[in-house]
This record gives sequence, structure tokens and C-alpha cells, in this order.
Amino acid sequence: QYNLGFMYDEGEGVPEDDKQAVKWYRLAAEQGDADAQYNLGFMYDEGEGVPEDDVIAYMWWNILGAEDYEDAVRNKDNLTKEMTSSQIAEAQKLSRECLKKEYKNCY
Repeated sequence: QYNLGFMYDEGEGVPEDDKQAVKWYRLAAEQGDADAQYNLGFMYDEGEGVPEDDVIAYMWWNILGAEDYEDAVRNKDNLTKEMTSSQIAEAQKLSRECLKKEYKNCY
């Protein structure tokens, strides 16, 4: 699922389609795939295939940061500079809820 999402994301062997990429990344992310979760953060950060949403991007990168995923930590730290304290608090709350739900329906 992650690989298919990546193929749609990059247009590798299929037409580039960000909405399809997000669909497949979500399916992989719900199964705990860290790379899919990372890429979902990026898709939300950039508004590719989904509306731009810093809170959701932060949520995915925050979850991965707790697992020492260094690129996610760096991205989250950079994104924090653009967010309000209430947005950060909401993203942290969503991170906790997502972990409790085992990554299901985290958006």
C-alpha cells in the first residue's frame, strides 16, 4: 500500500495523482507504516491531495517523533514555527487520540 501510494505520489508507472497517493498512504498508515505516516504529514503540510492542514501534518510527525524518526522531528520543529499554541495543543491531543485508536481514522 505504501509503495502504491509512492507510485501515485511520484508518477512512477502510473499517472501522478495526489488524491490516490493519500488514499494508499492512509491505508498503510493505519497499519502502522512509518514511511506512509511521514508522507501523509508531508501531504497535509503541502496540501497535496488533501486540503493543507498544519495540525494534521504536525500530528503525524509528532507520532513519529516519539519513535525517533529524525526527519519527522525536524519537520515538526519547523512547522511549529508557523503554528499558534492552540494549534500545537490540538495537534498533540490528536496525536494521543490517534495512538489510542491504533492509527485508525486519524484525520
